[in-house]
Amino acid sequence: MSVSTELPISETFLSIQGEGVLTGVPSYFIRLSGCNLRCVWCDTPYASWKPEGEKRSIEHLAQTAAASGAGHVVVTGGEPMIFPAVETLCEALSARDLHITIETAGTVFRDVRCDLMSISPKLASSTPREGDQRDPGGSWRRLHEARRIDIGALQALLDRYPSRQLKFVACEVADLAEIEGLLSRLHGWRREEVLLMPEGVTPPSVDQRAWIARACIERGWRYCTRLHIDLFGHTRGT
Repeated sequence: MSVSTELPISETFLSIQGEGVLTGVPSYFIRLSGCNLRCVWCDTPYASWKPEGEKRSIEHLAQTAAASGAGHVVVTGGEPMIFPAVETLCEALSARDLHITIETAGTVFRDVRCDLMSISPKLASSTPREGDQRDPGGSWRRLHEARRIDIGALQALLDRYPSRQLKFVACEVADLAEIEGLLSRLHGWRREEVLLMPEGVTPPSVDQRAWIARACIERGWRYCTRLHIDLFGHTRGT
């Protein structure tokens, strides 16, 4: 079966990488439109809850990324790994000597060319609540809960990509036990590859920063800021 030469894109833009080990690096973002999950706190609903955008050719995307002047490209979503053609996109970006970060929830494995696999497993706190007006009947609540963790896909990504990070969105202290339980089911990761990030689309409170920082110190994990929120606020295209 042939793979499409186009991908659904919600937005592309040049900005500063706001999260993870490359925080602060100027990067060109390619946001694919479509997701197999529906996080209750999703900060890009235009790529998940209500996917929007248009199809663009992979060749044009690669050319535009190269012309941006940024040496780093972030392929994100939504969930980019649900699209088979993301493999072709990454090949085209790599052919232009661009550093590629893939942002994924880790529910799907694909053998893509990338320089940093950024894996963000979704915790129980991400599941839509009963009565969410975006999810009448609760069908997405059930699908999200069934799909949000795939140990096989997570382990395959860890095995395939030596340059990776495990980035967790922390809503409350109770999330720590779930993170530790999930990590205990995986092997090959290092403590410094685990990143803990405050949830929210505004700068975290002093108390929120404090308990997350304390958790990182106690476990040898890394505190993950959201620099783009500090710089630009919750603004699309940043």
